[in-house]
Amino acid sequence: MPPDAGAAEVTGLRVLLVADLLTRTAEMRNLQVFTVLAYDGEPGGQLDALERAVDALGIHRPAARASSGQAVASLGGPVDVHLVSNGAHPGDQLSGLVTPVGAARVHRTGEAADDLLGGHESAEVRLALLSVPYRQPADLTESVLADARATVSNWRLRVAEWAESPSRPVPKQISEKARETFDDLDTPSTLALLNDLESDTDLPAGAKFEAFLYADRVLGLDLPADIGRAAR
Repeated sequence: MPPDAGAAEVTGLRVLLVADLLTRTAEMRNLQVFTVLAYDGEPGGQLDALERAVDALGIHRPAARASSGQAVASLGGPVDVHLVSNGAHPGDQLSGLVTPVGAARVHRTGEAADDLLGGHESAEVRLALLSVPYRQPADLTESVLADARATVSNWRLRVAEWAESPSRPVPKQISEKARETFDDLDTPSTLALLNDLESDTDLPAGAKFEAFLYADRVLGLDLPADIGRAAR
């Protein structure tokens, strides 16, 4: 992506978001996951800003922070997956799967917005990043973020409405399809599945409620946030 003074570079944050998706997916399989934030050079304010953005986006904090050379030692064992920004050169000495993550940037809302999220709400940034295949570049323009904001708001409202209906189990074919998208880290397909479910007139409201909550265990959009709130 070309440089843009009106945008915040968030590729490192996106790498940690993909790690969060892997962690959430593995936990749904009853697996235990430990992550390490590996860096080159000396840690400083940039890493602190990154970890503040991690908290805002609902990303699981890494279990440790270590230099690239100390990442293995900090875990006390081999690293199974290395997530790196696309274009990085991790070297041939790494064991395990090396997976590149596409570059990303968030366009700022104003000159005073100097944080990594560019002054935008955390849920809209997270959804906008999830809407792009993780290996591809993600340019989060004002239009993209506005669409993400509207989607999050709508889905939270619908989940709150469906919560008033009797709970119904998620149909097996839906849960299996969702799990397939999780296993492939194919979040755009997960989001497309939810869009289809929202408009499905044959699916009971209680089943939609459970399906959205099931998917949110990985998506991390806090979709139940409006349950119990007065209608707006």
